[in-house]
Amino acid sequence: MPYHKDKQQAFQAAQQGTMEAKEWYENLVRDRADYGSQLKHLKQEVNEAFEQINNALEVASEKQRAQLERFRSDLEAIVSEVNETE
Repeated sequence: MPYHKDKQQAFQAAQQGTMEAKEWYENLVRDRADYGSQLKHLKQEVNEAFEQINNALEVASEKQRAQLERFRSDLEAIVSEVNETE
């Protein structure tokens, strides 16, 4: 049973990390004075989420793996959009 719990916890951490990164991205305001600070925090959130996804993929079920790949795709889209506007 602990193995299942670890899988679920790893998945939930990846899900939460992805949601937080998306929230930071959605609230990013390019013309604010603290844009650089916001961007730095967003990059940190995205990197942490990628790390959590990679950790979760090590123990994920097939269903979780598909969702984790969608999380990764969402984060890659954020990175791509941020890089285009810099």
